[in-house]
Amino acid sequence: METIQLHIISPEQSIFVGKVQKVNLPGTVAPFTILPHHAPIISSLVSGVILFTTEEGKDMQVEIGGGFVEMSNGTVTVCIC
Repeated sequence: METIQLHIISPEQSIFVGKVQKVNLPGTVAPFTILPHHAPIISSLVSGVILFTTEEGKDMQVEIGGGFVEMSNGTVTVCIC
């Protein structure tokens, strides 16, 4: 199964770094999903939950108060507050 690299960071710490199958994010306009080979994107995020499936198939979640996401070159970087 193809994966993408996910980095979830806050001003205080790194929350998650690893390979994932997909990432569901609470976008400002609507929730959206990033899969492998997704087009490059930068988007703002609202408060909600980031849901992702690890490379091993484990479903995980992180509650956020908002932030930004960038997808580029197979890496998703999420800066949360």
